[in-house]
Amino acid sequence: MKTALLLIAHGSRNAEANADLVALADGLRESAEYPIVEPAYLELAQPTIDDAGRKCVMQGAECVILLPYFLSPGVHARIDLQVHCDRLASTYADVTFLLAKPIGAHPLLTEIVLQRARECKG
Repeated sequence: MKTALLLIAHGSRNAEANADLVALADGLRESAEYPIVEPAYLELAQPTIDDAGRKCVMQGAECVILLPYFLSPGVHARIDLQVHCDRLASTYADVTFLLAKPIGAHPLLTEIVLQRARECKG
């Protein structure tokens, strides 16, 4: 089954803030674990979730994993993204759409936070 990874960030009016997600998508594409990787934004930036979902389907995805690039399982990650997932599933009935958990309290975050703090100290 050809699986796509659709990365979703909140989105910002600041293009520099949105560039992080594009860079992550590029890196994941290079890893070649998923044949299709597309970035999308919940609001304030392009492409939208619907546009990126359509792009995944047009590239032949049979399954699309919507992965929230969010730290906390707040309203956006728990409710808003499920609405988008359900809408894509009803639009493309032959494709499976799955909503992954947000990044959340992953054990590797402790090391990342400590690394950032160390970088600050010089």
